[in-house]
Amino acid sequence: MTLYLWVKYLHILSSTILFGTGIGTACVMYYGHKNTSPGTMAVIYRYVITADWMFTGSSGLLQLLTGFYLIHLGGYTFTAFWIWASILGYFIAMSCWFPIIYLRMRLRDFAESAYERNAPLSERYHPYFTVCMILTCTTFTSLLWVFYLMTFKPNWLA
Repeated sequence: MTLYLWVKYLHILSSTILFGTGIGTACVMYYGHKNTSPGTMAVIYRYVITADWMFTGSSGLLQLLTGFYLIHLGGYTFTAFWIWASILGYFIAMSCWFPIIYLRMRLRDFAESAYERNAPLSERYHPYFTVCMILTCTTFTSLLWVFYLMTFKPNWLA
């Protein structure tokens, strides 16, 4: 097998991990939110943040490295629409992911604080959760766009 195919295999595998873990952690975050028990929410959010760093973060970095290496190995140019649009989609997704991680850590902190004080969640909790979910949906939409571009390689501007 050629080096190109092995790098492509890693690229596809890491995209599966990136998207799958992202969907999974978003669902678990939502289920934790619906639970309304601050103690349970804090535990769930801790696990989600750990999974995000371990799987989403590492696969996101691998996506970047293998993507640029595939461009090089395949002899593609950055002037192709599907390549620069894919890179843009990736950077939109990752620029949403970092604030998502921050917001999830704050949501965890709000839940832990409420649990420790045996009090309701901070009034800042719900706006943070809403922004977190909006950014999450933006990330998934952007990644779906990237998957489309990678699969069909449209050359709309040619």
